[in-house]
Amino acid sequence: MHLNGKKILLGVTGGIAAYKACELLRILQKRGAEVRVVMTEEAEKFVGSVTFAALSGYLVYTKNAADLAHINYTRWADIYIVAPCTATSLARFAIGTGEEPVSLCFLAMQGEKWIVPAMNCVMYNSPAVQKNLKTLRSWDIKVIEPETGRLACGEEGAGKFPAPEDIADKIEFSSLRLSKTLLITMGRTQEAIDPVRYISNCSSGKTGAEIAKEFLRNGWSVIAVCGPMEAKLPAQCAKIEVKNAEGMNKAVLEKQAQADVIVHCAAVADYRPKRIASQKIKNSRAIQTLELEETPNILKNTIKKKKQTIVSFALETENALKNAENKFKSAGMDILVANTAENFGKDIVEYGMFTKKNRKPKLERNSKERLAKQLFKEINA
Repeated sequence: MHLNGKKILLGVTGGIAAYKACELLRILQKRGAEVRVVMTEEAEKFVGSVTFAALSGYLVYTKNAADLAHINYTRWADIYIVAPCTATSLARFAIGTGEEPVSLCFLAMQGEKWIVPAMNCVMYNSPAVQKNLKTLRSWDIKVIEPETGRLACGEEGAGKFPAPEDIADKIEFSSLRLSKTLLITMGRTQEAIDPVRYISNCSSGKTGAEIAKEFLRNGWSVIAVCGPMEAKLPAQCAKIEVKNAEGMNKAVLEKQAQADVIVHCAAVADYRPKRIASQKIKNSRAIQTLELEETPNILKNTIKKKKQTIVSFALETENALKNAENKFKSAGMDILVANTAENFGKDIVEYGMFTKKNRKPKLERNSKERLAKQLFKEINA
């Protein structure tokens, strides 16, 4: 895990987005980092230092800290991220003044430095701010661009603080040395009946997203072939969006040669309408006969060309392990994850993992994050 054991110094400056730094701190901790906080006096007007001390477990460096705190804190840290970073702090960084704790640490920090600008869109687009950002980038300071949207002041434009989860993704995955490639399908497929109706299921894509993140953390590049889904993927994934089984099959076969491992995690419809109505079917409450045909068997098609480790999932509503065992014996994949329909689409899943060494697994209930870690460990055993 890239952030496991990392020491991160979080600088918080005086913008309305300061409260979101609390969530960012928690996410970084969850990913294995140890976090300490440094704040400007202006930031304390939005969120008290006591809050950050309670969340981090460490005394917060503020204007009342002991002498040389800026030296001690930055020598401790592997990474320094200022989030949010106001226009005033940007100017201090670019000029090189150390007027308060956050800018003092910026001057003293010898390691990796990140900033997350957040401010009104007019300020963000001003020549002064853009010049300061250009200067900082020239010094190899990493800048996470703000989002465009509705700002705290009510205006619309660039300057919005990004989602803390996205900030953590960029820090965690930015400097990884990518060695091998994972090709993974996730989400669900939609097989059209007419222009407004389709055959589908309620897969959220969460399991696939957790697997993708785990491989990224361990230095792999990830190609994700995604049907419709609610889960979010890190920007570091190469994402290919598809709608139906035909599109997913085509995308997977086109990318198969690039992959070291293929994980078939998507919930793919086994059947599709043989004919798609060109217009909305009228009187849809009347009895209708819908003639179906099989969709492409993506797993079977990849196994035919197999040069990779191939993983598949089997969702069952009854006799999960027995049915999955029969599939594992006959289909030809290297690993099969059997999971039940209980909690389908939720964060907790009931599953058992069939491998060449373990042909009689037991069902266990655990988080999808834990499942992803077990799968990565099994593949790299």
